[in-house]
Amino acid sequence: MISVKNLSLEVGEFALEDVSFEIPTRAYCVLMGRTGCGKTTILEAICGLRDVAAGSIELMSREVTALPPAERGIGFVPQDGALFSTMTVEENLGFSLAVRGRGKGAVSERVGRLAELLGMSGLLQRRIQGLSGGEKQRVALGRALAFEPGILCLDEPLSALDDETKEGLIGLLGKVREETGVTTLHITHSLQEARSLCDMLLVMEDGEVSELPVEGEG
Repeated sequence: MISVKNLSLEVGEFALEDVSFEIPTRAYCVLMGRTGCGKTTILEAICGLRDVAAGSIELMSREVTALPPAERGIGFVPQDGALFSTMTVEENLGFSLAVRGRGKGAVSERVGRLAELLGMSGLLQRRIQGLSGGEKQRVALGRALAFEPGILCLDEPLSALDDETKEGLIGLLGKVREETGVTTLHITHSLQEARSLCDMLLVMEDGEVSELPVEGEG
């Protein structure tokens, strides 16, 4: 569950006030809105990457408003992926586990399972520079899921991909959701992408977040 209550924050001259919404546990929620409306700012506040002026954030019924990012239990895929270019795919996938002190055997086992889930078993020894856009996004997704977070936050993860690759990643995200049950908040500009993935659709306009019916409901 993601619960945002009366959230206010400022970034330079940009400000949001009294934003509230709630995403149920295991839901796949898409947040849409015009460029510059504050979607990514809200996502970053949930992840602990932006300070909030007022309001509260609860994740899985736990108050996290003042907690640092590493203590929030969130897997985060930023828009650019932010992969470690000097590492192999295997090292990227295992990074969050290694920094948490997991043993080599446990890291290797988890990385193997992730690689199988994401269709990357043959890429583990590859360097990031030689991967396609779709392959890089799979690695970014796997790294975010490695420590088995309860919450997954995705900032326009498909925006830079061609249509064929995008369709493949949409299918993969559906598979990940089915197999892990992770509660997901996904930022996108694409209504088609949203309807292909979500069971909850939020739209941000004029500083307010409202829920719209998902196609096929009602």
